[in-house]
Amino acid sequence: MLEDLSARGLIHDTTDRGALAARLASGPIRLYCGFDPTADSLHVGNLVPLLALRRFQLAGHIPYALAGGSTGMVGDPSGRSAERNLLDDETLAHNLAAIRGQLERFLDFEGSNAARMVNNHDWTGPVSYLDFLRDVGKHVTVNQMVAKESVKNRMESGDGISYTEFSYMLLQGFDFMWLHENENVELQIGGSDQWGNIVLGADLIRRRSGGAAHALTVPLLLKPDGTKYGKTAGGETMWLSPDKMSPYRFYQGWLGIDDGDVRKLLMFLTFRSPDECDEIASAHMSDPGARTGQRTLAADMTQLVHGPSAAAGAVEASELLFGKDADPTKASATAFDMLADEIPTTEIDSFDVSVLDTLVDSAMATSRGDARRAVGEGGIYVNGHRVSDADARLPAQALAGGHHLLRRGKKRYHLLRLRGAKTA
Repeated sequence: MLEDLSARGLIHDTTDRGALAARLASGPIRLYCGFDPTADSLHVGNLVPLLALRRFQLAGHIPYALAGGSTGMVGDPSGRSAERNLLDDETLAHNLAAIRGQLERFLDFEGSNAARMVNNHDWTGPVSYLDFLRDVGKHVTVNQMVAKESVKNRMESGDGISYTEFSYMLLQGFDFMWLHENENVELQIGGSDQWGNIVLGADLIRRRSGGAAHALTVPLLLKPDGTKYGKTAGGETMWLSPDKMSPYRFYQGWLGIDDGDVRKLLMFLTFRSPDECDEIASAHMSDPGARTGQRTLAADMTQLVHGPSAAAGAVEASELLFGKDADPTKASATAFDMLADEIPTTEIDSFDVSVLDTLVDSAMATSRGDARRAVGEGGIYVNGHRVSDADARLPAQALAGGHHLLRRGKKRYHLLRLRGAKTA
């Protein structure tokens, strides 16, 4: 397990690595990773630790996905330069339900090593403040807490850090302690910015019970300039929810990654073997212009997050708009459904209309005269075929799902959809 993670570059820090390797070799281990419901969707930055849980499960271990119903009320100061806004109960409940559904898509909740879903509010909520101070705070020194990098940075800033966020690490340490004592969880994993919080929990376990607990962090998903992955080149957050980011835009978001990051992201985010990732990266670097690496990563990630059908549709839709030899007549209804959310689309009652009227009605031409000129210049295409007759009508045979795809010039598209047609 550790050799595979190491080969992928997925180990940032561990506690005693030899002891952890021996424990993993001795039999299945229970491990957990926490995800706070600060939004109603996870994003690509959450994928590295989430997929690490999946890798452990595939190796026979038992993963716990923790949804932070309590810690989400406070907010982790790690990686933050300012205080988070506290969520109201209704928003928190909505976010919690949303991310639980997403976590369940990545883990297997059946079988001998079935994953478990837990909510830290179940054990934190009933605990009184005095009990928490006695059972947790007593075992952690303020020196240990202020030495944490995120705390030091905030203390040195003009805004400082509130007692609420300062206490976050105690709540996370309590999670590890409770899961260790009640569920026999021995390992916590998380992003590298969680190292201090995780080690605090392992130390709390040692101080309270003398039990063995392990910590492992994975690298943050960073771009070559040191900023976090999580947004497209246009600044759009790469959410995992299709309601917040369509599978098509999610697919497109991976096509713009830096050539030098292809190998790393294949290693971090896919379940291809390290050797296969190396082969793809090598082939990509021999001809970067073909963008083989980005296309492979984009397809793999879209399938992983949104499923095979959505991934195939996103690839088809992308090829329809940007491919050199795309054939719209072979595209699926799913692909056209995706295009309908990305390009101008008009519903019409019948396809028994002229191309000229369609161009004007869809605003692809400013007038019938403009439409005739565009046809005469060879700049109008219907379903991939150039229109040469200015008086032609739309083809009687529609594309999948009842569509026709118009194009003017190289990049200006408009989709026609037959009203009432059954879509994918």
